[in-house]
Amino acid sequence: MTVPDFTKKTADVVVVGGGVVGASVAYHLAERGCTSVVVVEREARQGLGSTGPATGGVRAQFASPINILMSLYSIDFISHFEEATGHAAGYEPAGYLFVATSARHLAYLKSCRELQIKHGLANVELVSAQDIAEMLPQMRADDVVGGSFCRTDGFVSPLGIMRGFTERACERGVELWLDTEVTGIETDADGVACVETTRGRVSTRAVVNAAGAWAAEIGRLVGVEIPVTPLRRQIVSTKSVNALSGTLPMVIDMTDGFHFRPRAATDAPGFLLAWPDPTESPGFKTNFDPGFTDKIRRRAQERVPCLAEAEVDAGGCRAGLYEMTPDHHAIIGESPALRGLFLANGFSGHGVMHSPATGRLVSELILDGAARLLDIAPLAATRFAAGRLLDEPALL
Repeated sequence: MTVPDFTKKTADVVVVGGGVVGASVAYHLAERGCTSVVVVEREARQGLGSTGPATGGVRAQFASPINILMSLYSIDFISHFEEATGHAAGYEPAGYLFVATSARHLAYLKSCRELQIKHGLANVELVSAQDIAEMLPQMRADDVVGGSFCRTDGFVSPLGIMRGFTERACERGVELWLDTEVTGIETDADGVACVETTRGRVSTRAVVNAAGAWAAEIGRLVGVEIPVTPLRRQIVSTKSVNALSGTLPMVIDMTDGFHFRPRAATDAPGFLLAWPDPTESPGFKTNFDPGFTDKIRRRAQERVPCLAEAEVDAGGCRAGLYEMTPDHHAIIGESPALRGLFLANGFSGHGVMHSPATGRLVSELILDGAARLLDIAPLAATRFAAGRLLDEPALL
């Protein structure tokens, strides 16, 4: 058997990070005929970063035009995922129900709905407190004033989407290097020239930074500052609750951000409980804190009393990392500081749901020199220095 000489490897594109975003970029490049692509993943298998622990929600109920448009494209793509890739995405259009408990919350949902309709989300609806009580009679609703609901929001399999993108890309000729770390990026007068890895060097003129919460570390290899900070998010998994249906939507209590959903149809019956703990500090913390269970159970019991009887499934509890930017929006585009370095970073918890749009946009930037699908000027890395931050308070 001949051992390849990786010191002489060349590729049109090197993708750093084999999670769902990197996999989508590779897929979209390959679909366009660009198969001289190497995806470099530092772990021994994919999905050990942010993709695997993700809640698996997809929604178009956002408060900024670019997030709405990214979601509309992505959800439509996911609804036809098996047709496109030959693999199942696990899409369940169970809906997202935002529950308002103040006049301010309800006014916010109304203004968001107007914006969502303006940008093409036709089926989002305002619901009354009575409607919500009928949808979820087990919920304490004495302080509920209304909400919003969108049926095409719902759930997906993050790992299923990642694998579908990856396997189809590899069928087209893309290479996936597992257990391989990027140790350096060489540049010359024309920009990116070579990627150094623990497996060897790859000559290339295009590098995609899809390293998730580790994006800033990749940027620093070439002196490019990327404002992405890791922040732990934790999920408590429970076994089934007799009083609660396994076909509920994602339910979001706007009082404090507590939200819950049924576990995937392919899993054992039960629920996933989540809450953006405001005391959480930034850092690469991927361990699940058992003390978080009591915190979230108290909130769950206050809103849905029957959840107090839910038995925690310790094996399903997990922690993952959000890759946060200062305005909770992604950074997509070629780095203004280095030609050939393409950024797909900072999704702030929305990487799985926006991966189809991201992959297509980045492939267009590389192959066409400009994004065609959407105007991504709002997501440019230059917005932070220019003070053009976007507004998206609907962070879960």
